Amino acid sequence: METGYTVEQLRAAATDAVRAPSLHNVQPWRFRLRDGGIEVLLDPARRLPATDPSGWGARVAGGAALFNLRLALAVAGAPATVRLRPYPSEPDVLARLVPDLPSRPSPTEQNLYAAIPRRFSNRAPFWPDPVPADSRWRLAEAARAEHCWLELLIGVSAVNAFAEIARGAHRVLERDPAYRAERESWVRPGPEPDGVPATAGGPQAEPQDLLPSRGFGGIQRAPGRDFEPEPLVAVLGSAGNTAVDQVVAGQALQRVLLTATDAGLSVSMLSQPIEVPSAREQLRLSLGRFGAPQMVMRIGYGQPGRPTPRRPVDEVLDLPVHLG
Repeated sequence: METGYTVEQLRAAATDAVRAPSLHNVQPWRFRLRDGGIEVLLDPARRLPATDPSGWGARVAGGAALFNLRLALAVAGAPATVRLRPYPSEPDVLARLVPDLPSRPSPTEQNLYAAIPRRFSNRAPFWPDPVPADSRWRLAEAARAEHCWLELLIGVSAVNAFAEIARGAHRVLERDPAYRAERESWVRPGPEPDGVPATAGGPQAEPQDLLPSRGFGGIQRAPGRDFEPEPLVAVLGSAGNTAVDQVVAGQALQRVLLTATDAGLSVSMLSQPIEVPSAREQLRLSLGRFGAPQMVMRIGYGQPGRPTPRRPVDEVLDLPVHLG
């Protein structure tokens, strides 16, 4: 008879899983124990119909949470075998994890796990210090380890070409009143268990900024000052753009983010050119890549900050009825 995971293992691993990033910090996931396996599900009550009508963002977020879950189980000595989208009739079930042979975690797994509570989206300007070559290599390897690719945009012309695509996508999105209203509904004036605190929103955008930023109610800046003259921009992509590809991309995204955190780097995400289909295709063509871009990141050295809040773990668990 197969030995399965316990409620205690589920609760412990889910405590780390919820530290994953999500659009507007909506935290669109649930976790349940079924027949000894841990399952990662989308929470239909936390969809973003205006921002994420296809569910792409929720599946990427679910994949990021899945990666944290995998890490937590591995570091606890109970690694998992994972099946993605295991039930065709239940599309909201993103993954099922069952126990693999017990083993010790690798040093890499331990380092990435230690980075989970330190990772946060840093929307403030980064310092001018360049990201060294070995760190860039580590980030690309992190994506490759999860069956994705990471394209680093090197040079002024490459970054400027991307910036034009990103600003165009941002203008398209901002013309939609429902999109703007949905974003504003997730801005939090004070500490809340979900949404984006205004204090974490980053400085307000200025017309001369190279890259677009969402209006999360951040602080005003001195007029005419550049946000950041030479950002390192990275595009994460997957082999295709099916629901499974998006979950795979979410796992790769989280591995890249934790690798960056472990290397002392700061990251924020730019999803506007992914959210607009024409911009996404334009970006793919500009990179000369097969597959589908799934996320864009701005990477560098930044000032210290703190992670945004998360809901209590018991709010996202579906436990067997007899266990309460």
